[in-house]
Amino acid sequence: MNHDNKLSFAEKLGYGMGDAACGIVYSSVTMFLTWFYTDIYGLSAAAVGVMFLVTRVLDAITDPLTGIVADRVKTRWGHFRPWLIWFAVPYAVLAVMTFTTPEFGASGKLVYAYLTYTLLMLCYTFINIPYCALGGVITRDEKDRLSAQSYRFTISSLAGLMVSVATLFLVDFFGKENKQFGFQATMGIMGAIAIVMLAFCFFSTKNAWLQLLNSRGAYAKTSVSCWRMTSGVLWR
Repeated sequence: MNHDNKLSFAEKLGYGMGDAACGIVYSSVTMFLTWFYTDIYGLSAAAVGVMFLVTRVLDAITDPLTGIVADRVKTRWGHFRPWLIWFAVPYAVLAVMTFTTPEFGASGKLVYAYLTYTLLMLCYTFINIPYCALGGVITRDEKDRLSAQSYRFTISSLAGLMVSVATLFLVDFFGKENKQFGFQATMGIMGAIAIVMLAFCFFSTKNAWLQLLNSRGAYAKTSVSCWRMTSGVLWR
């Protein structure tokens, strides 16, 4: 990747795949998890609502902390890219676990839901915050960075549309009358797709780390800006 030149189509596509990978699981959560918890897993709506609230409070703490840590972690792959690979598989596994229904008692089910959902959202944060910061250092050209963001939001929107159209069809296809298994299988597919997309994003932006600014303060500003956008738009 030559950062003095324009990003190629493949590079922009690869960058956009990163957000789609996050969104393909996150969209499934926002669209179907409440219904899954109450109608399939048997949790009360009140308990689920409190759990979501608690997790959002944790988000408000972990989001900026993740940006700060990513700012300071330096590897041969750069500051931000490694997070895409480090947490891709845990993200996919936790997506399946979150939509799994072990036969615990009422309290055990709630504890299991808290644990898996909170860990899933942490993985989302550990991928999405560094990913967003990566967009600020992917090239020197400001117009090209904006173009890459356009690819990002377009691909992510298409991924969300795919989730809304395909999820329940896949649940019925795999699960028939057993919706628990249907959701497990469907999230397994979503998770596998997310892993492939994150790997493609990682390798297609392989030299973006060369373009990092010299000041850590600049890194932090990029990370915090991403946190603000994520907290204000994607999470809320």
